Amino acid sequence: MTGFKRSLTLLDATMLVAGSMIGSGIFIVSSDMMRQLGSPAWMLVAWLVSGIMTVLAALSYGELAAMMPKAGGQYVYIQRAFGKLPAFLYGWSAFTVIQTGLIAAVGVAFAKYTAVFVPVFSEGNIVADLGFLRINASQLLAIASIVVLTWFNSRGIRNGKLLQTSFTLAKIVSLLALVALGLWFGLGSGVLSENFSIGWQATNLRVAPDGTETQVPLAGLALMAAFAVALVGSLFSSDAWNNVTFIAGEVNRPRRNIPLGMLLGTTLVTVLYILANLAYLALLPVTDIQHAAADRVGAAAAGVIFGAPGTLIMAGLIMVSTFGCNNGLILSGARLYYAMARDGLFFRRAGGLNRSSVPAFALWTQCIWSSLLCLSGRYGDLLEYTMFASVLFYIVTISGLFVLRVKEPAAERPYRVWGYPLLPVLYLIAAAAFCISLLASKPLYAGMGLAIVAFGGLVYAAVPRSAMVGDAGAEGDRS
Repeated sequence: MTGFKRSLTLLDATMLVAGSMIGSGIFIVSSDMMRQLGSPAWMLVAWLVSGIMTVLAALSYGELAAMMPKAGGQYVYIQRAFGKLPAFLYGWSAFTVIQTGLIAAVGVAFAKYTAVFVPVFSEGNIVADLGFLRINASQLLAIASIVVLTWFNSRGIRNGKLLQTSFTLAKIVSLLALVALGLWFGLGSGVLSENFSIGWQATNLRVAPDGTETQVPLAGLALMAAFAVALVGSLFSSDAWNNVTFIAGEVNRPRRNIPLGMLLGTTLVTVLYILANLAYLALLPVTDIQHAAADRVGAAAAGVIFGAPGTLIMAGLIMVSTFGCNNGLILSGARLYYAMARDGLFFRRAGGLNRSSVPAFALWTQCIWSSLLCLSGRYGDLLEYTMFASVLFYIVTISGLFVLRVKEPAAERPYRVWGYPLLPVLYLIAAAAFCISLLASKPLYAGMGLAIVAFGGLVYAAVPRSAMVGDAGAEGDRS
């Protein structure tokens, strides 16, 4: 086949946005966010800020997507605004940590909750000890899930979109049921009012090596730093909304359906996340949220509603959620590497399509690296590695919106971002503040993100210059 098939509808695009966003984060990260901030009011503000940032970014991307409805999405936007080097740095970062790191983190979460039903897949079951590396059964299951989804998506976009839409609808309905039952059971208990009696008194829960806990009051710069660390969790839970831009070459009416799909999907998930956290706060005291076993705040909330079976119900929901989330990440990520390969910036074979009109080589290359990342660290490590680099490139991309308004004022723009330039500027300010605060409070992880981006510059310089010349025929396949 010589090109992609435009078979994805507005519903498919919206479900890809929402399904890629809803993974395991909403059921886990609120526990650490509450330890960072200590105040339900501040925690909800963190979720609201993440949601607003995500919707603002989606609105800005909508203009770029309508201008350039091509496979590769964000990579294509950066290249048009800033040239090949910044675009390569984004693609390099996406392949090394942003996209594949998300896939690995979600795969690890899937395996973690599968172990609730099948204990043999627990992290404590070490199947190989190589000295420098210990491999457990949970990691192997995470890898197996990534391999299965990659194989499934290599057989055609129809398979991927049906699985994505089905799983996304299932987890939206399940999450709504959890919210409704949580508020129904919790509002009469007095827990919500007790939690909010804390008001805006932010505190950081610090645990010493001997287990001693200390509540440290937060104000001023200390509060800003803690807020930025808390945002890592909520932004991670809201990430991957941009994945729909990678598959623009397979969306019907892309100039309409991609911007609208991003807006609908991000708004839907933002509302669901805030409602879910209200349900947690209606069911669980602050201390219970902070001390949820293995940070499974969703399971703790389900336990209040359903009793002992609540843990199993929540584990099943998270399995469905993470499996569907990874399907969207895997499906869309390969299209980014396809676009890079067509420009001579990735493995040449990744720029081809198989008989099912999908970039199979790019899919399997992504699979291999994501699988290796499953062996590289814990869920929290993967989360923090990815978020700094991810938000950094959101800043770059939305800055490109302003550059293109100046460079190409006459370019066709079927959709123009609402509230320009105020709304994009608000996002840039918030995202920059997040990156600066995270760099100051978590220098190791933020520094690792910067190092990965910088190393990409060395890789770019090492690539033969002839490979930097784009394939003139690629444009037709990506349009």
